Amino acid sequence: MPVFKLCMKIIKKNLPSMLVYICVFLAILILFATNTTKKPITGFTTEKCKIAFLAEESSPLLDGFKKELAKNAEFVNIEDNTEKLQDALYFRNVEYIIRIPKGFTDSFMKGQNVQIEKTIVPSSASAAFMDMSVNQYFNTARLYVKNMNGITQTQLADHVNQDMDHNTTVQMKSSSQTTSYNFARNYFNYLAYVLFAVLILGISAIMMVFNNQDLQRRNFCSPIRAGSINMQFMLANFVFSFACWLVMVAFYFVFDEANFYCANTLYLLLNSFVFTFCGACISYLIGNLLKSREAISAVCNVVTLGPCFISGVFVPQELLGDTVLRIASFTPTYWFVKANAQITSLTNFDSASLSSIFSYMLIEFSFGIAFFILSLVVGKRKRMAN
Repeated sequence: MPVFKLCMKIIKKNLPSMLVYICVFLAILILFATNTTKKPITGFTTEKCKIAFLAEESSPLLDGFKKELAKNAEFVNIEDNTEKLQDALYFRNVEYIIRIPKGFTDSFMKGQNVQIEKTIVPSSASAAFMDMSVNQYFNTARLYVKNMNGITQTQLADHVNQDMDHNTTVQMKSSSQTTSYNFARNYFNYLAYVLFAVLILGISAIMMVFNNQDLQRRNFCSPIRAGSINMQFMLANFVFSFACWLVMVAFYFVFDEANFYCANTLYLLLNSFVFTFCGACISYLIGNLLKSREAISAVCNVVTLGPCFISGVFVPQELLGDTVLRIASFTPTYWFVKANAQITSLTNFDSASLSSIFSYMLIEFSFGIAFFILSLVVGKRKRMAN
């Protein structure tokens, strides 16, 4: 099989340029592997919020309130100066400033609607949690004031603090599938870039050799039939594409062996194999269109990076605009990423859950068939022109 052997020699000669993409891919994988490997969550602890407590008066009720806040807050002593308080918020020395106005306790004990002054860091989660604690304390205290006539501040503080001591037991249950398949989703999404680039570099290099006019005329004069040449050529492209896919699958096995035999992984592999077929067909078309070796790398970067940026490989599809996603839907990469997202979230493998995934794979396969037919037309015209 001389044609097949020649194709393998061409691929071997272009291995260094392909290895660059694979090495970059492995570096990204190592980063993902180290960042997604976390210790399992076995409990829940409240993170204390740094607050400044400024009170213009002192009372048993406020003492009880401050005692309750100490369970979830860390008090920071700051001078009651507007500029210094603003600086403390800006530099995150505090995230929550409470100011109790003079006369607050007497007004509250009379059932009047009084407000606590607060200054917070915008959009702070800890500040929102402190809001809940403050509101819960004074809403509970207000119930006692309304329903227990003659209650003293000391009694009120004791009752409220006793009520606030009742806590709900929190048991954290982590979903191993959700945690581990974040890596799988990222892996196979980035596979769209690396695998596509390697296929273009390898198949285009083969095409550039066989599209040489002198070589084509020499092949026509050889004793090997044209059908045999085409079959060996197609076989070489198939073996190369399959070998690339197999190498990527082997890397996934190394980095995520624990989930390799799960049902979700089976569909991820199937989806990646369909995308490999589509990428090989596009690479075949690109190889028929290019006229110089220098253009291969440039076209490879444009064809691979462009769809990856707008299809959800580098930026999640949830963060992309509708117009961008509408444009991206005309690329197979978009449907590949969309299928990966659904596969990694699967918990039920019935026909209803898998139907949309198979439809996405069918769209990818249709892209591949369309590009393959187009490449045959372009190739035939080239041969006729020569």
